[in-house]
Amino acid sequence: MAQQGNQLNSMSFSCKICQRLFNDPVTITCGHSYCMTCIKTFWDKEEDKKIYSCPHCRHTFTPRPVLVKNTVLAELSEQFKKTGLQASPADRCDTRPEDVACDVCTDRKVRALKSCLICLASYCEKHLQPHYVAAPLKKHKLVEPSKNLQEVNRSRHDEVMKMFYRNDQNYNDFLRPMNEQDIYKTAAAERTERQRELEESQQQIQQRIQDREKEVKLLQQQVEAINHSADQTVKDSEKIFTEMIRLIQKRSCDVKQQIRSQQQTEVSRVKDLQEELEQEITELKRRDAELKQLSFTEDYSKFLHNYASLPPLSESTHSSSINVATHVDVLLSEPEPKSRADFLKYSQQITLDPNTAHTHLLLTEENRMVTVMNQQQSFFNHPDRFTGLLQCVISTFHPSIFRIPFGVTELLEQTQLLLGFLLGPLGK
Repeated sequence: MAQQGNQLNSMSFSCKICQRLFNDPVTITCGHSYCMTCIKTFWDKEEDKKIYSCPHCRHTFTPRPVLVKNTVLAELSEQFKKTGLQASPADRCDTRPEDVACDVCTDRKVRALKSCLICLASYCEKHLQPHYVAAPLKKHKLVEPSKNLQEVNRSRHDEVMKMFYRNDQNYNDFLRPMNEQDIYKTAAAERTERQRELEESQQQIQQRIQDREKEVKLLQQQVEAINHSADQTVKDSEKIFTEMIRLIQKRSCDVKQQIRSQQQTEVSRVKDLQEELEQEITELKRRDAELKQLSFTEDYSKFLHNYASLPPLSESTHSSSINVATHVDVLLSEPEPKSRADFLKYSQQITLDPNTAHTHLLLTEENRMVTVMNQQQSFFNHPDRFTGLLQCVISTFHPSIFRIPFGVTELLEQTQLLLGFLLGPLGK
């Protein structure tokens, strides 16, 4: 009876998770007690759900309860340990509830390392050694420890017993009792079929790899071509901008020289004008002194004689003729015309000379329009008139860029009319 009471007390002071005596016991809201480390580890696994439960009664808590050590239960546990009473069989177990215990260990249960599908038993590291040493046991199938070896073995056995029959290129699953030899034959045939499919898949993968490598190589070539083109474009642009900078600098030097030349011209003109004005001022001051001295003469006859001998006063430089340019202008050359609108800025009407027109040419609209006629026109004889080719001389035009009337342009396109421009007298 005393031993049974000791075992009851040991179970009362044991954690429901680790099945050992309490270590820092805590009591949660539902009233069950656990080791603080055990319940924390258990709740850490439920952290994602944010719903925490009691491992024994499955009561849920939200939010996570704050754990506080149960000092009374801790003192009773320590007192129970000091009494030296025999612990319960659960305290002699080195396994946790989720672990698989060794089936060979009798006194103290140890966690199993592997399970054997042939022996249908689980072994710890010590009792597993014969499977590594004994030749007959080496052929046994070892798997991860499992509590339900019968279910695992039945599942693997049923999977191997599946036979696949080909009927009109369709697969039908059919289960029937088979001996060991039939199982291996079926597995070998299935392996051959799957091996063939695997090789076909590998060939497809290899072909795709080669295709992708070609595409990658082509893309690399395109990248190199783009880089080469970009580098060449940069070099060309650098040459263009270098030439532009050189031309701008040259033009800048020309403009500076033009400004300095204009500066010297204007300054020289202003200095010449300044010297003339200063000479005029000196002459006027001298004449003013003479007149002043003459005004103090008391002798009437001498005054009249001297006054009559005075030279006439020279004309003064008018103030309107003194025009000093304080701003230096630089005339930059206009850009060359390129478009039709640019050329039209310099256009003007031209007039054809009727004395030089061929007899098959008809001049109209004040000698600005020419028409080729089949019949000879009645023109008076003139020594400057063309008689060989259909020619006519433009009598008036601007000696720079000019515009040919559209009628003449159309005529030049349709016939072999030669249009000439004469800058001097016609020599025939």
